[in-house]
Amino acid sequence: MVSILTISGMVAVRAKRAVFTALAGVPGVLSAEVDMGRAVVEHDASTTLEALREAITLAGCEVTSVKTERRLPLTDL
Repeated sequence: MVSILTISGMVAVRAKRAVFTALAGVPGVLSAEVDMGRAVVEHDASTTLEALREAITLAGCEVTSVKTERRLPLTDL
């Protein structure tokens, strides 16, 4: 699964690093790509949106919107 999070409160590079570190500590997160005001998080089904929101709140920012996409793994045919 991939969740695209819009984040407010990221006003410095330090905040970007804090959000990345917080997301990396959430169980089930496979990868996180963090830009100013946005994060794209790849995670398994055990990861809840509440856990992602809580991690970002602890980093001093706030999630303003979330879009989640289910992606199937690619397989060779």
